[in-house]
Amino acid sequence: MKKLTATVLFSSLAMAASATAIADGAATYTKACQACHATGAANAPKLGDKAAWGPRIAQGNDVLYTSVIKGKGAMPPKGGQMQLSDDEIKAAVDYMVVQSK
Repeated sequence: MKKLTATVLFSSLAMAASATAIADGAATYTKACQACHATGAANAPKLGDKAAWGPRIAQGNDVLYTSVIKGKGAMPPKGGQMQLSDDEIKAAVDYMVVQSK
């Protein structure tokens, strides 16, 4: 019974942490990424565009994180928001991936 209770508790905490990360990612997206990823400015893949995001998602999140943190193409490092932590950037990437699958 203790194992079952621990498993349920751990699962609940993991789901809560995941929901918090998605909410944080959404907030970061709104303040730092939306200007380009909502409009497609400078060929940025639009949020929710499965065709545009599919090949990017297939490369894995670590590749996406590196592209955003270091910059790629017209996108400057961290989307020009250098005050953001790597964890905030990763949360925004995770949010965009979930919205674009």
